Amino acid sequence: MHTENTIAVEINITAKDTEGTVRQIQDVIGGNIEERWGEFTLTVNNLNAHGTIRFITFDWGVNLLEYDIIFHKEVVLIMDASAYNPIHFAYCLEGHCGHRFGYQNEIHTLEQFQSVIITSRDGGYNYGYFPKEEKLEINIIQIARKKYLKKRLNNVSQLNEKLYRVFMDEDHEKAFAYFGTYNLKLADKIGALRKIKQKGMIRILQIEGMIYQILSIHIQQHDRAMKEEVLSTTLLKRELKLIRNLAKNIIKDVAKDYSLEQLSEETGLPQAKLQEGFKLLYARTVTEYIRHVRLEAARDLIRTTDMNISEIVYSIGFSSRSYFSKIFKDKYDISPNDFKNKVELPTEEFVTLTT
Repeated sequence: MHTENTIAVEINITAKDTEGTVRQIQDVIGGNIEERWGEFTLTVNNLNAHGTIRFITFDWGVNLLEYDIIFHKEVVLIMDASAYNPIHFAYCLEGHCGHRFGYQNEIHTLEQFQSVIITSRDGGYNYGYFPKEEKLEINIIQIARKKYLKKRLNNVSQLNEKLYRVFMDEDHEKAFAYFGTYNLKLADKIGALRKIKQKGMIRILQIEGMIYQILSIHIQQHDRAMKEEVLSTTLLKRELKLIRNLAKNIIKDVAKDYSLEQLSEETGLPQAKLQEGFKLLYARTVTEYIRHVRLEAARDLIRTTDMNISEIVYSIGFSSRSYFSKIFKDKYDISPNDFKNKVELPTEEFVTLTT
């Protein structure tokens, strides 16, 4: 990614927070920053870069920093960790980038779809390497430890020993880096975060809730790795992407009559690899996944439409209402009819009170 012969744009970051970091990037690459409801967006469209960098600072010690940008020159961020040194939970949804600590010579690559956790030691430096002419979609959740630990609900004692020490290292005495395996659950969550359409306070609240979920997936993956529970896989990144796209297509058309043989032909993947991929990404077999998304679709239809249960059953690809009722109750611990009555009840009460 970075070679001695390449002339890179170096950006020195001495800021004490995320906002200062983005403003120092702006000083070098240009662009304009706009703010709405505490969400700041740097928009750049010049010879240096094209795209956006956005950030949100929450009062519980967490910041969201997202790159959606193409740099037209190789960029190196030189970040002074003595001024601002959060724990970085990083994920490349698109593209890749590099990192090294100041005391290292080797650059470690943050691959697409890889969960990465990094923090430097006090007085140290982080070097971030961004390639030129490559579409980058990078999600970084930053945790300022002292502020985060003051929040009453943040019980870090539940973390595994290594992460616990990282969170409790308020004086930033040690560096830490974890480069995990591919995690496409994070891709789905971060993709959903980027698609939030609401505005104002509702938008910020939804983003905040999604950040909790993304953080939990990062932490769960690290926890499994420390317990050596990470599933080994023979699947290539290209094959995992095929399986992820297949899963998305199933959600879009839940009523289609799927078979393992047909899905294997469609993707060009052997049936065994399909099963391995679904178990790795969704903790379900292909059949279990199809049943799961159909039930989720049914629950949404019960909530949002006037269709009766029989109409819903056939619209999601089931042929037996009794079978549907059984697996619905097994999954949600309530029958479809009782769930429908429960959903309708508040509306009926409202009408009675207002007439």
